[in-house]
Amino acid sequence: MLSFSCLIAFLLHLLLFATAPMASIMIGQMGLSHAEFGMVYSASMFSLILFRIPWGLIADRIGYLWTLKIALPIAAASALARAFAPSYPMLLASQFILGLGLASVMPCLPLIIKEWSAGRPLGLATGIYISGFAVGNATALGVTPLLLEIMDWRYVLFFCGGLAVVMGILWWGWAKSSMKSTPDSKPGQFKKVFKNPLVWILLLLMSAAMGGYDTLATWMPKVLEMKKIDKALASLLPLGFFLAGPVVGWISDRFPNRNYTIILLGLLAAASTMGINYAPFPFLLFCLFLSGFTTIGVLTITLALAAEQENFSSSIGTVVGLISSLGNVGPLVMPVVFGLLIDLTGSFHASVFFVAALSGITFILGGRVSTRNS
Repeated sequence: MLSFSCLIAFLLHLLLFATAPMASIMIGQMGLSHAEFGMVYSASMFSLILFRIPWGLIADRIGYLWTLKIALPIAAASALARAFAPSYPMLLASQFILGLGLASVMPCLPLIIKEWSAGRPLGLATGIYISGFAVGNATALGVTPLLLEIMDWRYVLFFCGGLAVVMGILWWGWAKSSMKSTPDSKPGQFKKVFKNPLVWILLLLMSAAMGGYDTLATWMPKVLEMKKIDKALASLLPLGFFLAGPVVGWISDRFPNRNYTIILLGLLAAASTMGINYAPFPFLLFCLFLSGFTTIGVLTITLALAAEQENFSSSIGTVVGLISSLGNVGPLVMPVVFGLLIDLTGSFHASVFFVAALSGITFILGGRVSTRNS
């Protein structure tokens, strides 16, 4: 069951990012503008944000087993449908429905590890499934171009959809859970979660972590190009992403008071991100790696904290649905501000400083008060 959590995380990012290497081909064949192609990804992201909270409420009510039995077939059907969408509006519709199904993933994964970690600290288990996101992202960006050399883009998407079908079949055939549903849960439970100060601290940490990483990942090829350095070195960011989950998760399990770990990661995140501006080569490479490592490290601890809190025991799905949904404000806003600062200043230095300051300060302040409110 713990392996399912990693595989489902892998599937989420594989399906979401498989279209990224197809930009030029899809723009040419479907007659799209760059903005219209951008909407292909945004359509699924919009539904992810919209439906994570409802899926979290459902997962707490009927359990993650049946929630994913409903959601994975939706994701699989839409993933197959988008491969042969006859028009741009149909492609957007299939992407939106894909996001609807995949929105269930984040609320359900902490419930899986909560049940199957046998009472042990959840940092390492959380980190392992988070590494699944990194592998899915890397596979989508690295393997898809190779497949496009031997087959049409629609068949590549069909192949990815086939993997989603296999995952759905495996889940229906082998997944199990003894977690009891709570059909008597009331709307007041959501209000209680909404008013809990720890939820808002976790929300700020998640927004800064996802926003910081996504912003750097989006703009780092351009920044390296402006520094006259090989853009491919931006891949050190996702390498940090991949290692951060299990390493930080393992470390955090050894230190019950995790606020100190978050504060340390905040200091390192600020320093390493600022190093992108000023560190000479090859120290710049270490700064790139450490920036990805620290931001995703904070994300790992944030999700582990949400799953471990006893006062969240009957509402983990709701909590994670809330913080992962509203937490996407960071990834939506920060990349835009990064680009705006480049337009205003003509350089990337102010933009990098903005990410370093916002992420570092949020992590440090969040670490100082997270344990106090847990």
